[in-house]
Amino acid sequence: MIVLYIFAAALGYFLGSVPFGLVLTKLAGTQDIRTIGSGNIGATNVLRTGRKGLAAATLLLDALKGTVAVIIAGSVGGPIPAMIAGLFAFLGHLFPVWLGFKGGKGVAVYIGIMFGLYWPAAVVFCLAWLACAFSSRYSSFSALTASAITPIFLWWAKAPQLAVLATALTLLLWFMHRENIKRLLNGTEGKIGAKN
Repeated sequence: MIVLYIFAAALGYFLGSVPFGLVLTKLAGTQDIRTIGSGNIGATNVLRTGRKGLAAATLLLDALKGTVAVIIAGSVGGPIPAMIAGLFAFLGHLFPVWLGFKGGKGVAVYIGIMFGLYWPAAVVFCLAWLACAFSSRYSSFSALTASAITPIFLWWAKAPQLAVLATALTLLLWFMHRENIKRLLNGTEGKIGAKN
């Protein structure tokens, strides 16, 4: 069983650490994504290049990292390895060894993990994100709100183990958004679609 857990953790971290935002923008010949906007490698910052297609592809591929990790680990070892793989895919995205442990903020991967483990939670996250994004135009605020709602939904859905995992992901996501929270509070946070 320990071997399965180690396998799930290694698989999750390896998949999660693939920096699709950086890879896609380099292949497209755009400016290094780490030198514009927030310097983040995620889809929101990719959008600041003005390349909506690249941003959409980054969002999809980052989400799939989490989904693929939990599906593979789950098919091999069941629900616990699947959750371990999901957690480590998230950690791999946030702290990729290839980029000096400076990665993304985890929103797309969060969605992908939930989609692989319990798809209604992913739907709740996306609906909450969209509602906040349309009303506020702040990607960070939308992510913070959606991630706060998701564990509550999972507790309500009587999925306590998933709720604990989602709570851990939410705390990590909020930690990664700490500078965004400061900017939201002082009114300097950039809105969706705004360039550098």
